[in-house]
Amino acid sequence: MVKHKIIVGITGASGAIYARNLLEQLGKFSDQLEEVSVIFSENAKKVWSYELDSDSSQSLPFPVYENTDFFAPMASGSARFDAMIICPCSMGTLGKIAHGIADNLIVRSADVMLKERRKLILVPRECPYNLIHLENMKSITLAGGIIAPANPSFYSKPGSIDELVDTVTHRVLELAGFSLETYRWKS
Repeated sequence: MVKHKIIVGITGASGAIYARNLLEQLGKFSDQLEEVSVIFSENAKKVWSYELDSDSSQSLPFPVYENTDFFAPMASGSARFDAMIICPCSMGTLGKIAHGIADNLIVRSADVMLKERRKLILVPRECPYNLIHLENMKSITLAGGIIAPANPSFYSKPGSIDELVDTVTHRVLELAGFSLETYRWKS
C-alpha cells in the first residue's frame, strides 16, 4: 500500500468544519500515511475557534507548523511531500498562490508543490465567485493545481451535517490519492 506524505493548509475562510473533518478522516488512514503536517494561518485559528466553538486546533494528532516558519520541511522541494490540501482555502490565499506571492508558509508550500509537479488541491469555500477569483483558479489549474470547491453532493442522501461534509472531504481525499470506502454513484 502506498504511504502518503501530506501537507494540510488551513486558512481563514469560513468552513473550519471541512478542515476538522479532513483531519479526522486522515487520522483513520494510518495504514496509508507516512506523514501529515498541518499549517494554520492566524485567521484560520480564529475562524476555527469561532465556527467550531472549540480551541481543538491546538490539540491535533499531527505536527502543526507556524505559518511564518520558512525553515519547516515543506518550504523545500527536497522534503518530497506527495500532496498538499488547502482546506478551506481563502480567496486571498488562492490569489497569492496564483501570482507566486509566497509570503507565508502555506503559500510557499503550495508554490513548492507546483514547481515540483506534485499534487496541490485547493478547497475554496466562497460564493459567488467574481472574475478575479475565476481567473486565479484558471491560473492555478493551468499550473497543475486542482480546484475542488467545498460543494457537497446530495445523491448519497446525507442524513446529517457530518455526512454532508464527508461528501466533500472524501472527494478531496480521493483526489489526493487515498483509497477509501465511500458512496459511489450506481447505474
